[in-house]
Amino acid sequence: MQQDKLTLKQKMGFGVCDLGGNLFFTVIGFVLLNYLTDSVGISAGLAGTIVMIGKLWDAITDPLTGYISDKTRTRWGRRRPFILFGSIPLFLSMIIMFTNPHLSSQIGLFIWGVLTFCLLCTAYTLVNIPYNSLTPEMTKDFHERTSLNGYRFSFAVIGTLLGAGAALPIVNAFSSRDLGYTMIGVIFGFLMMATALITFFSVRETEAAAVAPTVGFFRTYLRVFRNRPFVLILLTYTAHLSAITIVSGIAIYYFKYIHHDESKTTLAMVTLLGVAMLFIPVSVKLSRTFGKKPVYASGLVIFSIAMMLLSFLGHLYGLTFSLLMMVLAGVGAGFIYALPWAMVPDAVEYDYLLTGERTEGAFYGIWTFGTKIGQALALGITGAILSLTGYIPDVVQTETAALGIRMLLGPISTVFFMLALLVLYFYPINETRYVEIMADIRQMEDRKAA
Repeated sequence: MQQDKLTLKQKMGFGVCDLGGNLFFTVIGFVLLNYLTDSVGISAGLAGTIVMIGKLWDAITDPLTGYISDKTRTRWGRRRPFILFGSIPLFLSMIIMFTNPHLSSQIGLFIWGVLTFCLLCTAYTLVNIPYNSLTPEMTKDFHERTSLNGYRFSFAVIGTLLGAGAALPIVNAFSSRDLGYTMIGVIFGFLMMATALITFFSVRETEAAAVAPTVGFFRTYLRVFRNRPFVLILLTYTAHLSAITIVSGIAIYYFKYIHHDESKTTLAMVTLLGVAMLFIPVSVKLSRTFGKKPVYASGLVIFSIAMMLLSFLGHLYGLTFSLLMMVLAGVGAGFIYALPWAMVPDAVEYDYLLTGERTEGAFYGIWTFGTKIGQALALGITGAILSLTGYIPDVVQTETAALGIRMLLGPISTVFFMLALLVLYFYPINETRYVEIMADIRQMEDRKAA
């Protein structure tokens, strides 16, 4: 039987996998674009296009993986085998991605980048979508889901801290940047594999999760998009992630070319994420009093204010002011880390009420695809703006290029934050509505049993 209340061991065993998941996300958002432009030598426009093509590939693999995991039946469950057997390809593809091929042709580099990045995205999909799909199966309790995701995203922040804080020091610790980036692939890829395996051995799937959906692939996904609460939180999170990815991707350019001190990028990101880690439990507590949606919305507003102030005043008031803005952004980040993930299972329960079938893999396939689209859109926009404003690696930037960097950090990211806030306003499930949904589900199950 599924438990509503989870033990500390269960929460930590489940949550640790997202250390590797967010390590992946941070490396792609924080390091990949700069690695492709400044080390591999791909033009900024082509580098952004590589990322966007990889995410279009995810449009195929993410829903397919979710659907297949819903249908899978093994003695280990339907999600855990993917986590086990996807972890090793994830490790290997990270090494391949961050090993410079030393090709002289832009066309050759572009083809290499597309193929390698698609391979990496596929490996990540095999682990991440089944892992995410476990979330609604762990507990049905409205607040316990927030607590579970609070633990999960405490691990996620550690992964993000490692990605943002350790990446450049690892690169600089070796005799060449190429070797340093290869070691990023080795070290971070190993951590992704190891944390996935810990979750595989720590989590057990419930018997209730073994009921297979009866509809086909296309009907399953048409049904996903008919779930209005899910579509609203998906659009909110996709816009939110676009903003976060623009900020994390441009941060290294901002400190390198605006403050002329690349090393301070690590300090800035560690500051932001350290504060965020402190405020995740605060967001969990506040959500019990005020609700998930209002706390989530406040985080979006706080983060966007910090980025606007940084964009328009950071270059005038210097590094100390910029770091203070990263503290403020960290407060906002702490409020937006766990709550959207705690809202998705509520929307999935609503689908179960409507259909009588459990298709968590389908929902998380689309959810993960949406997050990747947000990341790809952000990196594509970042690469395009850098290219259009005349960015040239490792030189003093023109006023136009410097302005482009600042606009990406503030106004452009804020457009996405405000779009997320607008869509979130219409999200309908609060605690009262969730209690009604669960009561209706119990009545439905009683009728089936009778």
